[in-house]
Amino acid sequence: MTTNASSELDTLRRDLVDEQAALDEVVGDIKDQEWQRATPSPGWSVADQIGHLTYFDTSAATAIADPDDFRIGVSELVAGATNEGFDTFTLGGFRSLSPNEQLAAWRRARRALADAAQSLRDETRVPWYGPPMSAKSFLSARLMETWAHGIDVASALDVTRPPTERLRHVARLGFITRRWSYQVRGEELPAGDVRLELTSPAGETWTWGPASGVDTVKGPAEEFCLVVTQRRHVDDTSLVAGDLGHHWLVRAQAFAGAASDGPKPRNIA
Repeated sequence: MTTNASSELDTLRRDLVDEQAALDEVVGDIKDQEWQRATPSPGWSVADQIGHLTYFDTSAATAIADPDDFRIGVSELVAGATNEGFDTFTLGGFRSLSPNEQLAAWRRARRALADAAQSLRDETRVPWYGPPMSAKSFLSARLMETWAHGIDVASALDVTRPPTERLRHVARLGFITRRWSYQVRGEELPAGDVRLELTSPAGETWTWGPASGVDTVKGPAEEFCLVVTQRRHVDDTSLVAGDLGHHWLVRAQAFAGAASDGPKPRNIA
């Protein structure tokens, strides 16, 4: 059991680095003016998306290596967001850099995180902006953030990024954060289990939850991941779900922080 879990953690470490490298391939050679292209996130440019990843990859490395220093950083973030605004506090310094400096800063943050992640063990609990996370969920969350913000970057640059089997980590995180999606909104989790049956990019079937669940969500893994990262509304996907599953998916939030609403459905008349 421990060996399998350790193997999963090693896989996550590699997959996180690979996901970051895949996004680096998208932005590594773009022109300076392309860093300022608007992305689907209101008010955010391509540079801001990378800046966001830089800030929180740095924070993640600190959370692993020095939890006490990370907690001080959380207090500073709360104060800074209150006094200056979230974007100004987290992105202000990054926005003052040149595109080459921005890319270099993100690469340094990624290396620091990768180095810190080597110390993680199966039993490690890492402090974060919501509840403390297991090592596996923590690295999955960093991969999820990289993928989701990469979707925004690719959209701004008119680049197509084929989905990979690394989405399994995002899908798992999306499933296990079902309770969180209600909790962060101050709502009670409805009674009844939901089963998840997804088709992976390679055509495999990924499942989570009991076969006896009250409801089952079925469909492509990529679409499920877009929903739980709030990049697409469930009604604009081919996902199939009953009332209980749909009730969850319109609230789904696989990331920490305050409650957030994803895009409205495009097909509203």
